[in-house]
Amino acid sequence: MKKILVVDDEWKIRKLIKDYLVREGYSVDEAGDGEEGLELFFQTTYDIVILDIMMPKIDGWSVCRKIREESQVPIIMLTARADESDQLFGFELETDEYMIKPFNPKLLVAKVKALLRRDGKIVDKTYLEFGDLIIDTSKREVKLGDVILELTPKEYDLLYFFIENKGLALSREKILNSVWGWDYFGDSRTVDTHIKRLRKKIGDNFIQTVRGFGYKFEGDR
Repeated sequence: MKKILVVDDEWKIRKLIKDYLVREGYSVDEAGDGEEGLELFFQTTYDIVILDIMMPKIDGWSVCRKIREESQVPIIMLTARADESDQLFGFELETDEYMIKPFNPKLLVAKVKALLRRDGKIVDKTYLEFGDLIIDTSKREVKLGDVILELTPKEYDLLYFFIENKGLALSREKILNSVWGWDYFGDSRTVDTHIKRLRKKIGDNFIQTVRGFGYKFEGDR
């Protein structure tokens, strides 16, 4: 049974989330502030953390930083603020999803399921090697030879998605929906821009263009 930690100072929100997740067969622990959330997190192994931002004692950003020092567990941030700068800051902290209150609990459950599917595809392979390209999934670290590459969280997620689907031709829409989420309001040019940046860092040999369709990952393992 997958175990989820919900950290939010509003008990009604916690109850709503827990009710929907338990109905789907997940085990859920609750914390009413950031301090309690961190205590629970470091006592138990969780598959996903759902984390509010504005909380007493320790805010969600600080909790996220502490978790990321020790773990790459998927994190879904919740907030009542729709400020785009907050969302960008969240992704800089390597959060996986960002939802604005009030939110649709069914959509939250869908995001949980998607993150668990993504996180479970490469479960026992810490090091993935494609020639000189080496990915340490436990650290979300990518090397080209002996050089550690400075990838943004989204660039890492994009590379990881390609590796999961090695050899498959992927449309821009498929990539956008899988890596950014189907509710992302950008367009397919976002994919092209990120792939261009990723190629500059890892080289042109791994991600191939499928003319008139999209891209595929062809690294030799």
